[in-house]
Amino acid sequence: MEPRARSRLSVTAAAVLLALTAACTGGTVQGRPGAAGLRDPYFPKAGNGGYQVEHYALDLDYDPADGQLNGTAVITARAEQGLSSFNLDLSGLRVEDVTVQGAAARFNRTGNELTVRPAEDLKKGEVFRTEVDYAGKPKALADPDGSEEGWITTGDGAVGVGEPVGSMTWFPGNHHPSDKATYDITLTVPRGYEAVSNGELRSRSDTGDGRTEFAWHSPEPMASYLATAAVGKYEVTKGRTPSGVAVYNAVAPEEAALSEGPLARLPEMVEWGSGRFGPYPFSTAGAIVLPGGTLAYALETQTKPVYPGAPADEELVLHELAHQWFGNSVSPKSWKDMWLNEGFATYAEWLWAEDHGGHTAQARFEAFLAGDTEVDAEADSDWAAFPPAAPPGPEHISGSPVYQRGAMVLHRIRQEVGDEKFFALLRGWAADHRHGNASTADFTAYAERKTGHDLKKVWDVWLYGEGRPR
Repeated sequence: MEPRARSRLSVTAAAVLLALTAACTGGTVQGRPGAAGLRDPYFPKAGNGGYQVEHYALDLDYDPADGQLNGTAVITARAEQGLSSFNLDLSGLRVEDVTVQGAAARFNRTGNELTVRPAEDLKKGEVFRTEVDYAGKPKALADPDGSEEGWITTGDGAVGVGEPVGSMTWFPGNHHPSDKATYDITLTVPRGYEAVSNGELRSRSDTGDGRTEFAWHSPEPMASYLATAAVGKYEVTKGRTPSGVAVYNAVAPEEAALSEGPLARLPEMVEWGSGRFGPYPFSTAGAIVLPGGTLAYALETQTKPVYPGAPADEELVLHELAHQWFGNSVSPKSWKDMWLNEGFATYAEWLWAEDHGGHTAQARFEAFLAGDTEVDAEADSDWAAFPPAAPPGPEHISGSPVYQRGAMVLHRIRQEVGDEKFFALLRGWAADHRHGNASTADFTAYAERKTGHDLKKVWDVWLYGEGRPR
């Protein structure tokens, strides 16, 4: 995501599990209810306990004319305990039917929680399939700072963006970054519209009733906040990087001219990132450029970042691309670990400039210490307001310290260990945690082990220290 001060919306839920269990008749209950939240430090009700999702198959039919979404979500998951019931996150929308393992299941809605009671208890380790039919007019979630996430309508369509919990406005699921899964997303829209999502376009077909079906496949694991669905009258261009990575760009026609320059360097950036950080972690790359003003931010949706109009410059494209390694492939274990996304992507900007005739990373680092906005326009931001690994609250996880001071932490490591060990650290981190999740504690331990250096002073002063480091 591009830097911005953005508050996060907490997810409200109420417990209904006791009532459901009490209503159970017949034999002894072998399982216990899954938790209605994962106790994330900032969004404790996000996600659900008791299971891990392996795959989402979403079949969505959307009509921009009236905003109606009809969906079927087939969720394949593995029970991590015996389950008498479990929860899915879903905001708004009407649930019409739920089955588990092919049998009708009872369900209950309270706030943003859909509680499901299977006909038979699920055993620990059992792989189970839940099918949810739902419909309605999905809506955006408004953050306290005025920005929006969730299902956002555009002049000629809509887009789904989900950081941190907005994806629950358009499909039910386990909406926490610690639960990654593969995806198949099928979008059916009126003829003349494009429908774009993550991963590879497997097929595009005329349904025979004036509508077009687009089937997208994401074979690599993805956190739900990185899922997207964009419907509109986009101009689509396709290509490949020199090493063969497929590139798919969908651009609002009125943004095409201004987008051409920044997006033209995307294939080069993929190759550059592969050299700096290791092999590109996905089979496709690309971009979705929305009509100008649709959003107040760009977002690193997996394989195809979403831009709120033409990208302002190539560094923004580079930032969102860098997230494909740092944030998307290596995802945070909790929302408190956001600097592992944003600090790394910001430092990637510094490295790109350093390698392409711009300011060096050292010059950018010194500019922030001096407040020199001629070197970096963000140098006078409040980058030292709080430690990047310990934002004071959910409204701060997209604050300047997470981005700029996070990048400065990385540069301090580079200063301590030297270029050879530092770049080996970046490549090793991306490789050893590829398609997984990691925490700040995981990174600090890994950095010391990989470099062979005691970096305690860096962590104490720059990563966790209060006040302005010197």
